[in-house]
Amino acid sequence: MKTRQLGTSGLEVSAIGLGCMMLRDPDTAPDVIRAAVDSGITLFDSAEAYGPLTNEELVGRVLAPVRDQVVIATKFGFAIDPDTGERHGELDSSPDHIRAAVEGSLRRLGTDHIDLLYQHRVDPDVPIEDVAGVVKGLIEEGKVGHFGLSEAGVDTIRRAHAVQPLTALQSEYSLWWREPEQEILPTLRELGIGFVPFSPLGKGFLTGSVSGALSEDDWRKAFPRFTPEMIESSQGLVDLLSRVAERRGATPGQVALAWILAAEPWAVPIPGTRRVERLEENAGGADVDLTADDLAEIDEVATPLQITGDRYLPAMQKHIDR
Repeated sequence: MKTRQLGTSGLEVSAIGLGCMMLRDPDTAPDVIRAAVDSGITLFDSAEAYGPLTNEELVGRVLAPVRDQVVIATKFGFAIDPDTGERHGELDSSPDHIRAAVEGSLRRLGTDHIDLLYQHRVDPDVPIEDVAGVVKGLIEEGKVGHFGLSEAGVDTIRRAHAVQPLTALQSEYSLWWREPEQEILPTLRELGIGFVPFSPLGKGFLTGSVSGALSEDDWRKAFPRFTPEMIESSQGLVDLLSRVAERRGATPGQVALAWILAAEPWAVPIPGTRRVERLEENAGGADVDLTADDLAEIDEVATPLQITGDRYLPAMQKHIDR
């Protein structure tokens, strides 16, 4: 597995990481995490909100034998009791809650330090300078290695970075959703901050596994873009990726990941999966080299097919700092 550095922070990770949110089954999830390690993946992304709490326990337990060989990222920011997992409201990045959340994450992960700590969502009731100040203190204490934000806007990024330099910004980004190119990516480039795109495969759409209407029990039905009309109008993206994949001896999903890697040398996508075979396929995306002609074709065809509007239902969309 190739490696790359997140911005100018000095934090080196595998070119592709593993988003661990979907890993819930205690019988199958460990196999996926171990397969990731065997594939050379070193960046594992968890959060106290996943489960809640149980995902960190799972990730920490499975990675314990290789703890010094991997980078564990986790997140705070929701109003979650770090002992019981109960929700007490929506967001909470108050200083006391951050410290309590970090102590809980350290305990569940079974480690004495968190390599990369993100604020999961920007809390409008707490100045970001205060949040960055608390994380700076945790870094000085050795409990945290690096600071990141998730779904933060440009103003928030700049203000936080002025207090404690940011290592990474996490946001949704893929050939199907390129909104970060407008303001976020230029800002990260200017400040030397790494980029960690989640849902780099468009929640599976870019792999070619979605066609027509979703089944009634498909979790993606909660997202506005997964209407039959939107799926049909975006099919040209999958057709494009399939053509390029055939030329490169790859899969559409691997081409979608390779496109992100080719665009920015400090971007590290973190696709998630519950299946070992899909994990191995995703890891192979780091070995797909796209030519200038491939990239030009992708840009020409994909640009007119971009989706716009809200990504989530209102209850979730309101927490996106844009």
